[in-house]
Amino acid sequence: MFLIHDLCTLVEGYLEPDQVKEVYRAYLFGAEAHEGQHRLSGEPYIYHPLAVARILAEMRMDYNTIIAALLHDVIEDTETVRETLVSSFSEEVAALVDGVTKLTQVKFGSKAEAQAENFRKMILAMAKDIRIILIKLADRLHNMRTLDVMRPDKKRRIARETLEIYAPIANRLGMKNICLELEDLCFEAIYPLRYRVLDKAVKQARGHRKEIVDKIRIAIEERLRSEGLDVPVIGREKHLYSIYQKMRNKVLTFKEIADVFAFRLVVDKVDTCYRALGVVHNLYKPMPGRFKDYIAIPKANGYQSLHTILFSPYGIPIEVQIRSEEMQRVAEAGIAAHWLYKTGDATPVHATEWLKRLLEMQQNAGNSEEFLENAKIDLFPDEVYVFTPEGDIMNISRGATALDFAYAVHTDVGNTCVSVMIDRRLSPLRSVLLNGQTVEIITAPGAKPNPVWLDFVTTGKARANIRYFLKHMQQDEAISLGKRLLEKAMAAISISWDKISAESQREILNNLNVKQLDDLYEDVSLGKRVASVVARQIADMQSGKYLRNREGAGVKGMFNRYVPGWMKTSASRSVNQPLAIRGTEGSVVTYAKCCHPIPGDPILGFVSAGRGIVIHLRGCKNVGEFKNSPERWVDVQWQKDVEGSYPVDIRVDTANRRGVLATVAAVISDLESNIENVSITEHDGRYSTMIFTVTVKDRVHLAQLMRRIKATSGVVKIARSKS
Repeated sequence: MFLIHDLCTLVEGYLEPDQVKEVYRAYLFGAEAHEGQHRLSGEPYIYHPLAVARILAEMRMDYNTIIAALLHDVIEDTETVRETLVSSFSEEVAALVDGVTKLTQVKFGSKAEAQAENFRKMILAMAKDIRIILIKLADRLHNMRTLDVMRPDKKRRIARETLEIYAPIANRLGMKNICLELEDLCFEAIYPLRYRVLDKAVKQARGHRKEIVDKIRIAIEERLRSEGLDVPVIGREKHLYSIYQKMRNKVLTFKEIADVFAFRLVVDKVDTCYRALGVVHNLYKPMPGRFKDYIAIPKANGYQSLHTILFSPYGIPIEVQIRSEEMQRVAEAGIAAHWLYKTGDATPVHATEWLKRLLEMQQNAGNSEEFLENAKIDLFPDEVYVFTPEGDIMNISRGATALDFAYAVHTDVGNTCVSVMIDRRLSPLRSVLLNGQTVEIITAPGAKPNPVWLDFVTTGKARANIRYFLKHMQQDEAISLGKRLLEKAMAAISISWDKISAESQREILNNLNVKQLDDLYEDVSLGKRVASVVARQIADMQSGKYLRNREGAGVKGMFNRYVPGWMKTSASRSVNQPLAIRGTEGSVVTYAKCCHPIPGDPILGFVSAGRGIVIHLRGCKNVGEFKNSPERWVDVQWQKDVEGSYPVDIRVDTANRRGVLATVAAVISDLESNIENVSITEHDGRYSTMIFTVTVKDRVHLAQLMRRIKATSGVVKIARSKS
């Protein structure tokens, strides 16, 4: 059992005597706070903080971090408050403890929401002090080491969370040792049988190949020594979870994985790394395309090393990793090596850049769960390396597109991106990037993100920024449309918002349960409130007749108090001019797919909750279904100069002859119309019916298109399909 005496002995190796005394005092404080509390194993609770402190002491973390580790659960699990930690220790210790404390006082709707919100809190705290995540990782590592006492279902839940979040974070911070141990512990908890089978197979293979491994190791050491390099060669064994992942992802047998022998050379400096590489390449022939230089181009988590695969004389591939002593320290401890071997408190650049990306995603995410989803995407940085036109190297996750790269350069570059040049050739934005490509992003000042982009971007930063922009763009459109709808409804009963005093406006908004006028406009445009009802409420409040409906009567009931019946609604609509549809309203105005209205058609609008105004043809067969909701109808008409293209269905009957589809498609293209969809039905072998969904500007454009198609050879009949 690891006790406080052992911890003090461990930290005496690198801390000052007065700092060791503070660590002991923190232990006494924590032991008293947790007095009477026990873990599921039955041992006193204080053993857990001691174990967490030990993990951090082995990383040679500073004494404030060790103290915070001993106290990391006192706010969450005891009566101790933050102010007590400040007065008893310091603001620094209190901030570290608070950073790893879960939000236990807040009620969440689900475990997923609680997990997401606690993750968000941890990331925000981590951005202020990176040591918070080191304490959290040590806490999670000890919990995983002692997971056996949990119920199987709880073990699996904790292990999955660890595998999805904490192991990738450890990897992202370069803490490979902690990452690998967490992965193996999670593997054992989630798939205990597979773990045992694989563990047994690895032990058997280790015994069978020991002689060959020793021969290769001695051969490499002797060749290095003959070249003046006295470097020990260390056999490197793959971890169980890594073997399992390779078997599953690459569909390989265990024998195919186990037959790769791995060795590591740790030398004194960078120059020696490349000298040693030349030696091993002269000893055994390298495999083409299997050499990676992570010294010249480090991984995103700061990892540096040379990797090469060689042909051995035994017909078995050999993997060799060559790195300096400093690189080895960073490879094992990652960001913790900063405290282990260096002085100062500046966070390494790669960690700072990652934290900046996380903070930007957090600010742009709609909620904590969306942020967690985006962060998970960003936690698996299997990178490719590409070049900017200036020759700078940038790394981006494998599978990322050119558009992801644009957002990686800068958010504004992504938002205004219109095209991309890959190796000086114009390419689609969805093109997946490969190692060594040169990527140039072309932007335009008026360009903005397209909702379709969400279908193919892969990085968390790109996804978060696109969603953020679209959400705010829709909000602006909704406010603009809602203002027009409400002003129109108010004008119909001869009142104007501008003529209401500021004090009365505040009172009206308060009575309507909205904080500001823009919120009211947005509710109206999205169909959450009916403009005519709101207008009448405002009028009644102005005249002192308004009574708040505290019993929650529906919108329809409130409407009937003011404008009863379908006939009266029609009369009300005729008081004022119809609402003009411009085509620039964006997602708050949608066009019914059942009848495909286009500019020039007689139309009417239906206010649908959450969708804004849905435009239908006046003769649409679905209009009758909404007669029971007269308060939701809006009189609309097309503005003279409408923008955009609109889909419409046309039915084309043709004789069955070769090339007729291509001929009709060419006519449609010549008249600057796009084909969104086409379906073909054959009749008795002589005739076919083609239903095209094409885009047109208005009825005039459609008429021109239909005349040209009608004059095409092979076309028998053409008509617009309105349902």
